[in-house]
Amino acid sequence: MDETAETTRAAWAVASQKYEREHEEHLAAGRTAELLPSEVATIGALLPGADVVHPLSGHGLDDLAMVRLGARSVHGLDYSPAALGSAQRRADALGAPCRYTRATLPGSGLPDACADLVYTGKGALIWLADLDAFFAEVHRLLRPHGHVFVHEAHPLVPLWTWEPEEIRVRPDRGYFERQHVNDTFPAHGAVEQQHPLAEVVMACTGAGFTLEHLAEHPEPFWRPDGATAAAWDGRVPNTFSLLARRV
Repeated sequence: MDETAETTRAAWAVASQKYEREHEEHLAAGRTAELLPSEVATIGALLPGADVVHPLSGHGLDDLAMVRLGARSVHGLDYSPAALGSAQRRADALGAPCRYTRATLPGSGLPDACADLVYTGKGALIWLADLDAFFAEVHRLLRPHGHVFVHEAHPLVPLWTWEPEEIRVRPDRGYFERQHVNDTFPAHGAVEQQHPLAEVVMACTGAGFTLEHLAEHPEPFWRPDGATAAAWDGRVPNTFSLLARRV
């Protein structure tokens, strides 16, 4: 493991402890957790009876939401023991068919053709350096005609400042840079990978997927408490979603 990866994982080890400290709050949120309306519109019909794998599953609230929409099972993967442990504790408390395994992606350690849907939502691809290897692993995990779904921060998001008056581009970042130091969450020196939208699409299709849906959205999926940015007023993209089918 290189020094950048070690720093990033150490940052997440610290940040993920919040899920244990805030167990009751997250448990309460888990009882009513919902996917975003745009997610439901895109994958809602695929969830009833589906076995789902969720790489970089984090707090696991989306897993509970997918179970509520009919998923038969959700298998979350993460490299943070705190995130995995707290997510499993919540799922067990709620009687949800979710299980969690520690994995360092792109290698998942799961068997071939074990999933109908691979869901990567809200902050996954930015922690993966090799998208070609990741989508190849996703293809291996999916059953024939299974789907991969991505809902992620738009690649332009690292450029937006959080100024409330006017949309501005940060002078210290560029769209075609390969990575940058995260200064929001988890911070602590964590390094995000930057993947232009074309790179994401080409890695997906190059792994043997047929693109079925690609959309850009003005709404961010995460707003820090108390922050109000002009970049969130609907004029510029803040997220994108992608759905592709295994060939």
